[in-house]
Amino acid sequence: MPKESPKKRLILLDSHAIIHRAYHGMPDFTSSDGTPTGALYGLSTMLLKILADLKPDYIIACYDLPQKTFRHEAYDGYKAGRAKTDPALIVQLQSSRDLFEAFNIPIYDAPGFEADDLLGTIAHQLKKEKNIEIIIASGDMDTLQLVDGKRVQVFTLKKGINDTIMYDEDAVVARFGFTPEFLPDYKGLRGDPSDNIIGIKGIGEKTASVLIQKFGTIEEMYKKIKKDKNAIKDLGLTPRIEALLVEGEEDALFSKTLATIRRDAPVKFVVPDKTFRDDINVEKISELFRKLEFKSLTERIRKIFASSQNISSSEDISNSEFSVQPSIPPQEFRELAIALWLLNSDVNNPTEEDIVHFQNAKSYTDAKVRIFETIRTNNLSYIYEEIELPLFPIIDSMKMTGVLIDAKYLKKLSVEYHKELSALEKSIFRHADREFNINSPKQLGEVLFDEMKLVNEDGKKLRKTAGGARSTRESELDKLRGVHPIVDDIFKHRELQKLLSTYIDSIPELIGADGRLHADFNQAGAATGRFSSTNPNLQNIPIKSELGKNIRHAFIAPKRGVLMSFDYSQIELRVAALMSQDEYFIDVFKQGKDVHAAVASKVFGVKESEVTHEMRRRAKVINFGILYGMGVNALRTNLGTDRAEAQTFHDNYFLQFPTIRAYLDGVVEFAKAHGYTETLFGRRRYFPAIKSKIPFMRAMAERMAVNAPLQGTAADVMKIGMRQAVDELAKAGLSPHARLTMQIHDELIFEVDEGYEEKVSKIVVHAMENVIPKEFLGSKTPVPLEVKAESGPNWGELK
Repeated sequence: MPKESPKKRLILLDSHAIIHRAYHGMPDFTSSDGTPTGALYGLSTMLLKILADLKPDYIIACYDLPQKTFRHEAYDGYKAGRAKTDPALIVQLQSSRDLFEAFNIPIYDAPGFEADDLLGTIAHQLKKEKNIEIIIASGDMDTLQLVDGKRVQVFTLKKGINDTIMYDEDAVVARFGFTPEFLPDYKGLRGDPSDNIIGIKGIGEKTASVLIQKFGTIEEMYKKIKKDKNAIKDLGLTPRIEALLVEGEEDALFSKTLATIRRDAPVKFVVPDKTFRDDINVEKISELFRKLEFKSLTERIRKIFASSQNISSSEDISNSEFSVQPSIPPQEFRELAIALWLLNSDVNNPTEEDIVHFQNAKSYTDAKVRIFETIRTNNLSYIYEEIELPLFPIIDSMKMTGVLIDAKYLKKLSVEYHKELSALEKSIFRHADREFNINSPKQLGEVLFDEMKLVNEDGKKLRKTAGGARSTRESELDKLRGVHPIVDDIFKHRELQKLLSTYIDSIPELIGADGRLHADFNQAGAATGRFSSTNPNLQNIPIKSELGKNIRHAFIAPKRGVLMSFDYSQIELRVAALMSQDEYFIDVFKQGKDVHAAVASKVFGVKESEVTHEMRRRAKVINFGILYGMGVNALRTNLGTDRAEAQTFHDNYFLQFPTIRAYLDGVVEFAKAHGYTETLFGRRRYFPAIKSKIPFMRAMAERMAVNAPLQGTAADVMKIGMRQAVDELAKAGLSPHARLTMQIHDELIFEVDEGYEEKVSKIVVHAMENVIPKEFLGSKTPVPLEVKAESGPNWGELK
């Protein structure tokens, strides 16, 4: 007896439905050039999931076309209730065809027909193909009517983009109570609001299911109703339902026609000679993913196709120029990675692949030449050669030196904080009248909103998550402060838990055999140019609360030594004065005045001697808020006032400081014209979304653009100051007695031997305060930088 051929699997993609679900289910991602990519990312992840889980032999994509279909011709109201398609979605619908082209997936569409009709037609054409198994991948439940035993199944999205379910015929019956072919009849009776199919008004899901289970098709139902007047009554349905059915016959039959997927679209599918995997070009897909900046998906696609003919392992690439390329030497890679980050500050952790594919280079050597040439043409040579490269040995030394940790102190602090955490849990449970998982947003939401029925003071509803639940994120819970004691307890609980897990209980595990913490400091840690740190993140240790401050006491000086801190005072405000050349601000800093009190005096129209603590606080909020591009609403929240008062402060600030306003407006206009901003030293940050058609994306880019030159220049100043301080200590022969251990925000922390404090302080302060070369000032009036020096036995007790 001849051996039966193994079945082949064909995936039919309902592309339009998947892309729509992805668009509404994914965040509003954009690439670095401002192109919206959220729907494309969702489509890509869905496609990779299908390839990995379903392992198709053949795959095709079916599309709607923008023009009207035969359903629109038959019924003007078809899909009339749907909102106009967002421009960002239209762009991605068009770009999605490029995605399928890269995957070598054939695309089918036909004027006058929807994607569903193409799916139905192809499934019907293959009805006699016993060795073809069909899976329709869709985000639309309409396709369930095409299910045929296990020959045709539907793989659909339940919610979001990752939660999927497979429907065969048994699964359809389990859900609806009848087989798939009756689904058009079901929609004919109950209608479909999403497509504006009217059905019979007054007939709901339950009644429609009962009628179909009893009669089958709508046609058969009306045939029996006309023969037997008691047919409806015998089902226990009311005279009202009977009247609705009698009156709605025409609507029901017409709605069924609209809901029925056609099997006669003008397309012809022939099973290919080669399988999908035979013609796959992984490099082509990887190149598109790089263009879309889907870095995490590149390796996934390689793993999925690792066993196919044209790649031998997940590490190889099909382009032979690169597949034989050895790894870049570590030091060279480090230099190129920093250069690449300077060219695109959003790529702060580039891979070798990012480097070798720079500007579609043809080889590693070509990529290297292009990177350094672009550094020169973008006037980034000073930043690269004089600021970033000299930091390499300093950062390596800082990590090697580490900082001494008092492990016993942390252990004692852990016991105290865990005790307090336990007490807070009990207090929260008392307020809630029951125990629950405080860390579960769902359970916390149920307790606060369903059981305790908490609402904020102005009665406004809190935001919901994408899944429809009430959000319990900090920004939302903050609106409930003061409403009930449980809210304050939850905030304290979260703070304690974070301090324990991130620092107090984790730092002891990171201490080396020398008793020191050797954290990692990353000079490319932020798009603005600032440092970041990991293992642990020392930049995020809270300093506003005593609970956070206490952790700093664990960072100690060795015997016969002290810790010394050198901190730039109000660096970003001084940079703002320099960049804007506002005479009042420059004068304030030259005279060594309190800048917040001086600004409060102008904004509130009082003498500096009459400025109150509250006036100064508000001036400080406005000062930093304006620099960070805060709008009126954000200022209102930070000032703790109403919108009208915040608007008054906002307007009056710019009325008093028109030079500041002109400078900030100029930064935004420059960014709109060039696509990037520049620091005093030429560091660039690109803002492609500043030209986005999506209003909130454009507004967000404008806010970030306002602050980028200020924060970026402050970062440059810190890096130059760091290099000069270390160099000057070395020249003075003091390096063995003053070791840099940490860089935190605007602060450098040295470990200094006893007796050398004064010498070290004098050299470091002078080095850090004199960092701006005259050629970068041009005609600008200079603004004095001020460095505050402190010392003490540990980081928490500096004086």
